[in-house]
Amino acid sequence: MSKILIIEDEAAIRRVLVKILSEESETYKVDEAEDGVQGLDKATNEDYDLILCDIKMPKMDGVEVLEAIKKIKPEVPMVMISGHGDLDTAVNTMRLGAFDYISKPPDLNRLLNTVRNALDRKKLVVENKILKKKVSKNYEMIGDSDAISHIKDMIEKVAPTEARVLITGPNGTGKELVAHQIHEKSERSSGPIIEVNCAAIPSELIESELFGHIKGAFTSAVKDRAGKFEAADGGTIFLDEIGDMSLPAQAKVLRALQENLIQRVGADKDIKVNVRVVAATNKDLKKEIEEGRFREDLYHRLAVILIKVPALNDRRDDIPNLIEHFAAKIAGEQGSAVKSFSKEAIKLLQEYDWTGNIRELRNVVERLIILGGAEISENDVKLFASK
Repeated sequence: MSKILIIEDEAAIRRVLVKILSEESETYKVDEAEDGVQGLDKATNEDYDLILCDIKMPKMDGVEVLEAIKKIKPEVPMVMISGHGDLDTAVNTMRLGAFDYISKPPDLNRLLNTVRNALDRKKLVVENKILKKKVSKNYEMIGDSDAISHIKDMIEKVAPTEARVLITGPNGTGKELVAHQIHEKSERSSGPIIEVNCAAIPSELIESELFGHIKGAFTSAVKDRAGKFEAADGGTIFLDEIGDMSLPAQAKVLRALQENLIQRVGADKDIKVNVRVVAATNKDLKKEIEEGRFREDLYHRLAVILIKVPALNDRRDDIPNLIEHFAAKIAGEQGSAVKSFSKEAIKLLQEYDWTGNIRELRNVVERLIILGGAEISENDVKLFASK
């Protein structure tokens, strides 16, 4: 059932809108308000999937209602109802967050299409929120060691700011978890987080991947294409393994950070972007700078905040919690019962040399769950977790 609120001071228009929507679908539950004050009160105290709001009303006009509702319930789409003389104002309401506007008297097809589209948008927003909660669990940081507690504290302090963050640490330690936590706890969490693995993209394609290209910029550029920076507009771009980025691409990233401007490959037009950059590397960038492979000015732009993720060997106290976490997650993925690990098995795993860090531990836990007994024993670890 979709709940729709109509805020309209003209009783005749209100009746027409209620009749049209009620007859269109049995799944529409339509509520009414005869002025802006009453409408705002209902929108504040009840949950609606869509609000249709007149612009010119006594007590409180539609623009004021729109601004007030967007502050308290920004996810609810609002369609403005405009008279002929309100057209410019109606267009301006789109900039304030209105989904669309319809003119009086309402055209039947235009009204119903707008309502359907607005309700579809609301449904997508709800689905995205549910998906985001699921995604968040995938990027949960497990552990209570001093090292991990320090990182969690850093994230809490840094995330709400716009400061750029450089995350360092060996492969497999979970640098991407830190990046996602920073994004999800930031003011940009409703925007996208776009990941770019700089090491996985050939040097001749990295600029096109980051900044996009125009048709004809190179042989395979058959149409215009937006890059990752444009895709991340309003959100966060995570440049993983930035130490592997080519020097020409570094120069363009530096300009994007300095001026918030990018340029597609082959174009001469600047595009303004609003992006927070979080970067990560397993390399010693200061050494890379000394050897001429990384720009020092880019390093200082990126490393406003430095977060070092420790190797698993430096946080062995977290291994029991990590084993429990992975065991439950793997059981969920396989649709099987959760297997427990004996104290002796856990103690032995804590003594291993984890050169592959968290990633290696996760693989070993999965192997033990598949090949071990009902309870993973010390003997199982000796048999199946050997290097």
